[in-house]
Amino acid sequence: MKKIHNRHRANLRQRFLQAGFNGFVEHEIVELLLTLCIPRKDVKGISKELVKEFGSLRGILEASPQNLQKVKGIGNIAATSLKIIKETANVYLHHVAEDQPVFDSFKKIENFWKSSIGCLDYEVFEVASLDSQLRLLRNGVDRIAEGTVDQAAVYPRKVIESALTHSASAIIVAHNHPSGRPEPSEYDKQLTDVLQFLCTHLGIRFIDHLIFSPSGTFSFFHP
Repeated sequence: MKKIHNRHRANLRQRFLQAGFNGFVEHEIVELLLTLCIPRKDVKGISKELVKEFGSLRGILEASPQNLQKVKGIGNIAATSLKIIKETANVYLHHVAEDQPVFDSFKKIENFWKSSIGCLDYEVFEVASLDSQLRLLRNGVDRIAEGTVDQAAVYPRKVIESALTHSASAIIVAHNHPSGRPEPSEYDKQLTDVLQFLCTHLGIRFIDHLIFSPSGTFSFFHP
């Protein structure tokens, strides 16, 4: 029986190393965590009982050590270990958030894109998804379109899909005019109006639409 338990644990760890938590059901994630603090016992049943009692992984990690220990098989060490895991994750996410730029001024927004798309010799269109504090979300910049020196086809639906995928509280969009001045075309103006309308109805703040060119930067909302 011990060999079976060891093989099962090894399989869980191997699956995790190969693909993260992709394909894991919730109790398997809990089970893998418990193997770190309960090394010599089958914890599959305990993990299922924890999910049943607290409803989800989040419920388990937010439960008090006292309540966790009401589940048979969870002692002080396991309960404390689960709290350590949660608090470690909180510290990590806090550090990640601190590393993400905050777009609370036009100059910060301009500087972010100027060096990346301002010097390209073909047109691109990007959208940045932000949280409620205007901090860039992790992996929050999506290139929606990429085209020729004169044009990149942009569909408002793709911009909104990007924002919703990231659960953005606010967005900024930017594109470049490699062969001309930064002043907007009629299509740029229409696109901005459509995006502002859609964002308003979806409860997403539309912070700005910037256009970059070799001769300067244009902002729709910051003169």
